[in-house]
Amino acid sequence: MSKQDGSGRQVSAVDVDDSTATVLHVDMDAFFASVELLERPDLRGKPVIVAHDSARSVVTAATYEARKFGVNSAMPLAIAKRRCPQAIVLEPHFDRYQHFSSMVMAICDELTPSVERLGIDEAFLDVAGSRKHIGSPITVATILRRRVLDETGLVCSVGAAATKFVAKLASSKAKPDGLLVIPRDGTLDFLHPLPISGLWGVGGKTEEALTKHGIRTIGDLAHTPVTSLKHIVGEAGGSKLHDLAWGIDPRTVQPRAVEKSIGHEVTFETDVTDPAIIRRELLRLSGMVAVRLRGGGAVGRTVVLKLRFGDFTTITRSRTLGESTDLGRRIYDEVSEIYAQTGKQHARVRLVGVRVEQLSEGGGGQMSLWDDDDSWRDAEDVMDAVSARFGRGSVTQASLLGNNRGRESEAKGFARDA
Repeated sequence: MSKQDGSGRQVSAVDVDDSTATVLHVDMDAFFASVELLERPDLRGKPVIVAHDSARSVVTAATYEARKFGVNSAMPLAIAKRRCPQAIVLEPHFDRYQHFSSMVMAICDELTPSVERLGIDEAFLDVAGSRKHIGSPITVATILRRRVLDETGLVCSVGAAATKFVAKLASSKAKPDGLLVIPRDGTLDFLHPLPISGLWGVGGKTEEALTKHGIRTIGDLAHTPVTSLKHIVGEAGGSKLHDLAWGIDPRTVQPRAVEKSIGHEVTFETDVTDPAIIRRELLRLSGMVAVRLRGGGAVGRTVVLKLRFGDFTTITRSRTLGESTDLGRRIYDEVSEIYAQTGKQHARVRLVGVRVEQLSEGGGGQMSLWDDDDSWRDAEDVMDAVSARFGRGSVTQASLLGNNRGRESEAKGFARDA
């Protein structure tokens, strides 16, 4: 179930009954890779890997053509290259992903006020109230998929069901570029033949434990006594998995789920001992965090520094501001002072990260108590506009020019790319 390579794709017939399938799960297809191909249409249909091309890099995303060779996100790039030596490696551009994510989410918001965002490339929609003004769930899903393609050039898959869990499973089976509707009375027929790895909460160890007891499909699990499941996976886990196996999922779509933090980090190709290089990375990462804050209409109050040293020990230090901010320069000023206070300026640093916590809705050019923030806001607004149009790197601060010593990874929000 976790191998999103497009094999076993299922889509719905045009006459399927969608009256009970009022929960939609929209999932962008190979999102990061697809965004990169907007700039490289000549690579469509070819195995493409999105990653920083360095010794310590991991795969950020891969096209379906590369996935068929066993390439998956979070895999070490060296292994991915061995599995698919003909793959083309493209550098990631996280600001572009945020830009297109905002466009997709805006389309969702226009179709229903009940949208629950899940990271950067997927969301749940409750469309029960959209029937009167727009149409049936299939109509809403069809409009959504068409608008995403027309307005962004990207492709998404949609699952429709009576519950969130089944809708999410349906979208994964519909990939790529599909729509799969599971009526309430068809839920068990859909669920029970699937492998147990399709259940939320079944990771590698749980799957292994269940398989040892002859439980290989969701149907097997559904017909296993709850007392036996509790013995295998624990009291709470056994009850939860049994409910899901019978299509029981009482959770509702929760609109406007707010991220708890936004962060970026970089792992250096070789350990760094020069404080100037560390501070330059802190400035760059602070700017990236600020772009995401502004793109999501959020501000944050707590700035966090993360340092991992050559011996793999890791420390985090934080500071809470007098007022919330979405400015890269303000974030950098704070995190730079935190760095100075660690007393680790000449230690061998393997990784450095910047994160902002205590998020709330805000932004929008709000006035600041800091005297110089207005001028910095003007400058960063210009950088946002230019980057949105021409891509990241088209404009940057002079102190960052020539900096490519490390590889970025996303501390939160870029963990998957289905």
